[in-house]
Amino acid sequence: MALVNFFLLLILLPSFEALSDEFPFDMKTQDMHALIAQACMDVENQNSCLNNIQNELHKIGPPSPTSVVTAALRTTLGEARNAIENITKFTTFSVSYREQVAIEDCKELLDFSVNELAWSLAEMKRIRGGDNNAQYEGNLEAWLSAALSNQDTCLEGFEGTDRRLESYISGSLTQVTQLISNVLALYTQLHNLPFRPPRNTSLITNEESSEFPEWVTDGDQELLKSGTQGPMHANAVVALDGSGHYRTINEAVNAAPSHSTRRYVIYIKQGLYKENIDMKRKKTNIVFIGDGIGKTIIQSNRNFMQGWTTFRTATLAVSGKGFIARDMSIRNTAGPENHQAVALRVDSDQSAFYRVSVEGHQDTLYAHSLRQFYRECEIYGTIDFIFGNGAAVLQNCKIYTRVPLPLQKVTITAQGRKSPHQSTGFTIQDSYVLATQPTYLGRPWKQYSRTIYMNTYMSGLVQPRGWLEWFGDFALNTLWYGEYRNYGPGASLAGRVKWPGYHIIRDAAAADFFTVQHFIDGGSWLPATGVKFTAGLSN
Repeated sequence: MALVNFFLLLILLPSFEALSDEFPFDMKTQDMHALIAQACMDVENQNSCLNNIQNELHKIGPPSPTSVVTAALRTTLGEARNAIENITKFTTFSVSYREQVAIEDCKELLDFSVNELAWSLAEMKRIRGGDNNAQYEGNLEAWLSAALSNQDTCLEGFEGTDRRLESYISGSLTQVTQLISNVLALYTQLHNLPFRPPRNTSLITNEESSEFPEWVTDGDQELLKSGTQGPMHANAVVALDGSGHYRTINEAVNAAPSHSTRRYVIYIKQGLYKENIDMKRKKTNIVFIGDGIGKTIIQSNRNFMQGWTTFRTATLAVSGKGFIARDMSIRNTAGPENHQAVALRVDSDQSAFYRVSVEGHQDTLYAHSLRQFYRECEIYGTIDFIFGNGAAVLQNCKIYTRVPLPLQKVTITAQGRKSPHQSTGFTIQDSYVLATQPTYLGRPWKQYSRTIYMNTYMSGLVQPRGWLEWFGDFALNTLWYGEYRNYGPGASLAGRVKWPGYHIIRDAAAADFFTVQHFIDGGSWLPATGVKFTAGLSN
């Protein structure tokens, strides 16, 4: 009841920015306790959680909604660091290669969560300082959404084992996951109160944008526009024949600066590069430029049947913020018989892919987490071949289906949103579904799966019901699937599923929520990539 009264009190405030540490009135004790209780809701060790948040509050200053969120974030960050230490102890108990890989995945994924929680703390400082610049729009939701999903990916890595270690590690993750979920819910409620004014999104328009930021020289602008034959301004050149600085892409990545605040351009000359590339979080603002789809090719065949976790099968994995790739092919050639085999995995926030072909069969494009944009790309696959829990917009892309194993059904998407508070989902806009097999648009991998197709051509082999169940009635009430103004022989809505979570979108304003300007950008980062995009709905 105290929490309800507290929110009634909040609606009298003029804006969210008023919810700073300079609160216009003293928070009542019961209101503060209600917020802290929500931050510790369903946490196994209630007393520890409550005491930790109280202790952090004393360090921050006068109590307010944002100081409670900040204290909860600090508490959660400490729990995540403790979980990494606990998981490290299990390394000696692994008895198979897959278990060893899964434990290493868990350590890296929890480290992702630590980073994302730390970024969120820095964001809260900006909010407490009254900074409402549009570039901060959506950051905290994006980072907490990613942090909430990482623990699930950790546990999924134990598929194919006897699950013995998974049960132990799950115990170490439960409290971290619940704390992140609570903080995300608490922040979302405060952030989206009805009185909160919209932020300025005038930095982008509904027209295609191809403006370049100040750091791009005139020569680099021509390079980014054309993508042709040998950039003059690349920081590093990779060539198989020895005519560049490096013969392998991994050598160039390893030599690139860490934590760079400026773009570092690696030009990869035409050729077939048989490598697995794993670009860690410290490799920020890296740009890959090739000679074109089918010319510059990164290829591997790492797969689940070899003992790898799905997370680790990627031919190219990118985690550092601000990654850009253009004019190349990324392939996993394992084939359908080897099941999960990722070509491209993306954990890079504010990343962009332009004229990139992503080729595989099952689980081709792993849009694992954070904000991603794809323009004029080609994606090939069979089962759940665009999957993960990122916030991704695919624009002007071509989606091709391939022949699956006997009895398998072709499904394009398997979006993994697990909480209604996560700002994640897939938007496929102004694109082409070129199905050569009976094909479904998607199925719900997790409880709140969210996928929208808009203004997209669908060939005749897209099945009349459109979408496929995961199993039974799982998630059919809680998912959010939508279609808006699609066309082609497979786009008829007459035979579509009747699930509670499926929506035929008729209102342009509802569809506009899932466009670049509202779903992943807000006018802040995409113009600086040099990749053209449509900000809103196309005509």
